[in-house]
Amino acid sequence: TEKSKKTTCNMEIIKKISLLLFLPLSLIAQNDDVLDDVNKYLKNQNTEIIFVSIKKQKLFHIVNKQVLSNYIISTSKYGIGNKNGSNKTPTGLHQIKQKIGDKVPINGRMIGRVFTGEIAEIYNDNRVSKTDDITSRILWLDGLEIGVNKGANIDSFNRYIYIHGTSEEGRLGEPSSNGCIRMKNKDIIDLYKKIEVGTLVLIL
Repeated sequence: TEKSKKTTCNMEIIKKISLLLFLPLSLIAQNDDVLDDVNKYLKNQNTEIIFVSIKKQKLFHIVNKQVLSNYIISTSKYGIGNKNGSNKTPTGLHQIKQKIGDKVPINGRMIGRVFTGEIAEIYNDNRVSKTDDITSRILWLDGLEIGVNKGANIDSFNRYIYIHGTSEEGRLGEPSSNGCIRMKNKDIIDLYKKIEVGTLVLIL
């Protein structure tokens, strides 16, 4: 009946309000902090962006100035930097140049961006993989700032800087990569589905 439909609708609204009321203040403050960082850099000119926070070791998917999701990550254990051979994570504005791995199974191991047919062993502790596995999905980054992450000897695309799955899931949350941005395998698959080639990526 019309009355029961209204009651159901009201209950859904109450549930949503309840969730907002019990949302931790620390999470709200964290999101505000993230949005401030992005807005300062881009001067409010973006509608969708991936923000990689080196300080927080988190990746945020932002649409219309709202954080839709965030994921634990790892950037380089060697710190930040843009030079070829440095194994450091570059900063600044990038875009997704290529998406690779549509049909790769979760935890599938890739070499040279090609699935090897192997399923990587996933470490949930602090063990280090002997092969520095790239797994599940790849988002290949292209720098957009000449002299910062684009150009001779500092080019993020030519340095093969990716956002990708890793076999070292237990080391996420602290810098431990060799330059790329590592994610949990289920998380990179989730993010991969949400974003398109050309999506902006800001690393700070």
